[in-house]
Amino acid sequence: MKKIYKILCLPGDGIGLEVMDETKKIINLINNQSMDIGFEITNALVGGHAIDIEGQAVSNKTLEIAKNSDFVLLGSVGGPKWDNLATDKRPEAGLLKLRKELNLYANLRPIIVFDELIESSPLKPEYIKSLDLMIVRELVGGLYFGEPKGIDILENGEKYGYNTLAYKTSEIQRILKIAFDIAKKRNKKVCSVDKANVLASMKLWRDTAIEMHEQYQDIELSHMYVDAMAMSLIKCPKKYDVIVTENMFGDILSDLASQLTGSIGMLASASLGDLNGKKTALYEPVHGSAPDIAGQKIANPIAMILSFSMALRYSCNEQKIADKIENAVKLTLKAGYRTKDIVTANTQLCYTDQMTQQICSFISI
Repeated sequence: MKKIYKILCLPGDGIGLEVMDETKKIINLINNQSMDIGFEITNALVGGHAIDIEGQAVSNKTLEIAKNSDFVLLGSVGGPKWDNLATDKRPEAGLLKLRKELNLYANLRPIIVFDELIESSPLKPEYIKSLDLMIVRELVGGLYFGEPKGIDILENGEKYGYNTLAYKTSEIQRILKIAFDIAKKRNKKVCSVDKANVLASMKLWRDTAIEMHEQYQDIELSHMYVDAMAMSLIKCPKKYDVIVTENMFGDILSDLASQLTGSIGMLASASLGDLNGKKTALYEPVHGSAPDIAGQKIANPIAMILSFSMALRYSCNEQKIADKIENAVKLTLKAGYRTKDIVTANTQLCYTDQMTQQICSFISI
């Protein structure tokens, strides 16, 4: 009897709709070929489209469906149409609410350079060949969620905007545990990134990392300030294995690291957590909604497809099928097929759906 997993699909805005449609082709292929597992898809709105149709970036109904799903697949949110809305009313607020309501505190962003795409990177091959590192980003605390925050009017009439970078020890400990546990299965190295020299909350972060390291003596622990890490990721990225850091720092560093791979359209991510003892998970590509190319059939679907592959690994424990999808991506790239963001003179330009068709042709469950 097939094991059926419930997926909530939230395409979102811009190219999110396109790459989600392509990923559903992979899901349907597994439904048709596998005798062991299957997927039941529920579709809902998030982001700008949800604002237009439902009046809010994510509805309570959608949140309830998410809580009762095995995992969530999300495309992307946002666009210039909604840029003038108040911060708490914008499409991005829906994504933040999803993360908070599902308690998705750990964001995993693998930074992997496919040998077939090494020429697409702006760095010399010797700096990035075989690069495989993991950025572990704390996702429901830090500067994005800290209180107090807002925009006030001072006595002289001047506006005053403020945010708070705040963490409790328990919040730091749980994200560090994720990083140490992942490092155990990799190369046993963790670099904790902070700004402990000027921020009190980041001093607590470093102190907590040092204390927790006593439980993980087989793991090599190092520390680096976030600005130094930004430089080091460009200068010597292969020096690192697992990088763990605060919410906003992780957001910036993972986007920076995406360029090592040649295109942000190649990077998947997983957001993991728990809610009242039930594991929760949301998988999404690192790229944004890219409204400038939406509807042109040139978006790269690989990041979304690889996000689904991460779901197979972390939420379904289906390592073999995940391997087959990732191998199909490699074979497609090796065969020379490319979307516009990664095309070169000696490769074949594909539309979004053509790239997915090629990937599917290499998958046999």
